Amino acid sequence: LICLAGYMRILSPSFVDEWKKRIINIHPSLLPSFRGAHAVQEAISFGAKVTGCSVHFVDEQVDHGEIVAQAAVPIEETDNEESLHEKIRQEEHRLFPKAMQQVALMLLKSK
Repeated sequence: LICLAGYMRILSPSFVDEWKKRIINIHPSLLPSFRGAHAVQEAISFGAKVTGCSVHFVDEQVDHGEIVAQAAVPIEETDNEESLHEKIRQEEHRLFPKAMQQVALMLLKSK
């Protein structure tokens, strides 16, 4: 199991294919909304009332693969990019270990 958190690089298609369904990533939005590197800023600019974080399998597209787990984070009127990043980060720290365990157990059962 390969777990990406803050990696911020695109993996080669051949690598992704070799490790299909064994690479997960955490992203600071409720995918499929706000893909890419500026997800938090885009959620605020859009006027979203809720955002969050998503753990997903990595595929050939950026922030696109099958979703493993998600958690919602409300956006308050007083939030700015920094405060919202921090709220999402706290939720990521809760969600990612649970998702890692879920995927690891799935992989062990498939052997």
